[in-house]
Amino acid sequence: MLTKEQIAQRIARELKDGMYVNLGIGIPTLVANYIPSDIEVVLQSENGLLGMGPFPFEGEEDADLINAGKQTITTLPGSSIFDSAASFGMIRAQKVDLTVLGAMEVSESGDIANWKIPGKMVKGMGGAMDLVASAKNIIVAMQHCSRDGKSKLLKNCSLPLTGIRCVTKIVSDLAVLDVTPQGFVLLERAPEVSTEHIQSVTEGKLIINGEIPEIKF
Repeated sequence: MLTKEQIAQRIARELKDGMYVNLGIGIPTLVANYIPSDIEVVLQSENGLLGMGPFPFEGEEDADLINAGKQTITTLPGSSIFDSAASFGMIRAQKVDLTVLGAMEVSESGDIANWKIPGKMVKGMGGAMDLVASAKNIIVAMQHCSRDGKSKLLKNCSLPLTGIRCVTKIVSDLAVLDVTPQGFVLLERAPEVSTEHIQSVTEGKLIINGEIPEIKF
């Protein structure tokens, strides 16, 4: 299975030169460390930052510079800091080209549930609902199965939804999949993980076309 860092590394390959990208809390924040050196990407954080850099080295943290997940970050030359109202104005005006989010569940039609588990206290959905409602392209970074081995790629989500038919691609610890109107399309599989295993732990409709290559690092 892929590590969290490898999931982020694979997602970084989806970034294109000139993109404005929002990275959600959790695994998505690691993508900042793997942006290809030959492209320029502007990272946006909904707490009010444009031009976010990679995580700082130990001992070089600045407590005044944090992302939406309250992790210390760095800024790049030309970065801009502003209030959250301006930040969400960018998001709602569809100025963000790509959003990378974590998820607890994704349905075969692209619904995403990532903000609430019934019975557990949450502080709120944060910026997730604005992001999924406004983003042009949404990639989900997630574990393929729950801790008890149940699939998190489902026919229908069982948890409260964050967005409907909005996810375009998933990179899990087992596979890379496109989300299409027909279902999950398997594109790549983690090293030494068989297509049959991915099929067995994917509850939603999984489409397999020919030989599926392994993810290369």
